[in-house]
Order: sequence, then C-alpha cells, then structure tokens
Amino acid sequence: QVRLVESGGGLVQPGGSLRLSCEASGIDFSVTTMRWYRQTPGKQRDLVATILRTGATTYSDSARGRFTISRDNAKKMVYLQMNTLKPEDTAVYYCYALLRREYWGQGTQVTVSS
Repeated sequence: QVRLVESGGGLVQPGGSLRLSCEASGIDFSVTTMRWYRQTPGKQRDLVATILRTGATTYSDSARGRFTISRDNAKKMVYLQMNTLKPEDTAVYYCYALLRREYWGQGTQVTVSS
C-alpha cells in the first residue's frame, strides 16, 4: 500500500520560510516522479514543483526563485523549501507521486499571514 505523509506546514509571517516534507512508503521511490501541488478553497489544485528520478526539477512561475524541491531516495523523502513566503502562498500543499498511477498525500496547511 502506497502512503504519502506530508509534514512541516504551519503559520508563518510574510517573508518567512517553511520546509515541507513528504515521506513515501510502499513504492519504489527512486524511480518515482514526485511533485508538490497546492490548493486554495474553491480553486483547482495547482502544480508547484516537480522532481524527476534523475533529480531534474521544474517549477511554476510563482515558485521559481523562491521554492526548492529536493529528494532523498535513501530516506524516501521529498522536500519543498519555501522562502520569501507571501500571503498568496497560503494553501493546502499536497505531495504527489507518479509511478504507473497517481498517488496523493493528505495535505498540509500553509498559512502566510502577519
């Protein structure tokens, strides 16, 4: 059974930083494409960042330059380092895995507010 468990969300002031973590289990993690998505109420879930099995990364326009996605295959972990956070980054952030089919975590809330 594949499980993705996110952690690291919380309340942070504008300009601050957070590091989200996602622990995967039940999957051949080293060959899995991993992504972070985010969603606000009433809106679609948007792709934030992708990291391939090769380590290659891509980012949304809003994340590029401020967020960094990384992975540790030995620990089966994927991370999202978020810097210079803005109120518009407030959302539920979801971990996503793609290996023959899609898998989602339960999400972690990030709130950027003073």
